[in-house]
Amino acid sequence: MPNITVSPTRMELTRLKGKLRTAQRGHKLLKDKRDELMKQFLDTVREVRSLRAEVEEDLMTVHKSFTVASALMSSQALEQALLYPKQSVELTMTFQNIMSVNVPVYDFQTKTKSDADIYPYGFAATSGELDAAVDALGHVFRKMLKLAQIEKSAQLMAEEIEKTRRRVNALEYVMIPNTQEAIRYITMKLDENDRATTTRLMKVKDMILKESIQEKREETARAIQAFGEGSPAQA
Repeated sequence: MPNITVSPTRMELTRLKGKLRTAQRGHKLLKDKRDELMKQFLDTVREVRSLRAEVEEDLMTVHKSFTVASALMSSQALEQALLYPKQSVELTMTFQNIMSVNVPVYDFQTKTKSDADIYPYGFAATSGELDAAVDALGHVFRKMLKLAQIEKSAQLMAEEIEKTRRRVNALEYVMIPNTQEAIRYITMKLDENDRATTTRLMKVKDMILKESIQEKREETARAIQAFGEGSPAQA
């Protein structure tokens, strides 16, 4: 007996067969989507791992440069040099569709095009190590932005993979088996009804045949009786 209540009719059987075909096609498409998402996700994770290692290494370089600069300059001079930034950045975000997942794409534009504008101070009263630290920080900022982009992409793809996995499992282990069980149940009931109908028809046919034979026997008996009664009169 199926887990769902169904009417054992041919119309319901046709509807369930169409539903099963649709579910099987959807199951295949979702499995293909899940597999492709997994491939994209693993590629993204490898990229995250590589880029994160680069960012951490660059940040260590920046930290070392700032440490040396702070040792060569007084804290007041260092703070005064970095107090008023000269360059500003405008961050924009667009979206890219990857297997129906809208992942962010970050981009930024500086207020001015000159690379020298990242230094908000004059070079006369500052250390060269501070210049190296600011320059390295400007370069690592781009990598950090890229890292944030692909980490968010990996997170969104992981969420979509989990949703797709649940849908695949629901189709594979619940909907498709239940529909197949319902189809088998209806087919069994229809076959039983067909056999019962055939049995009834055979019984009716036997009854009609017996009645026909009985009528013929009675007619034959009457004819024999009539013939026997008429024979002496003719003699």
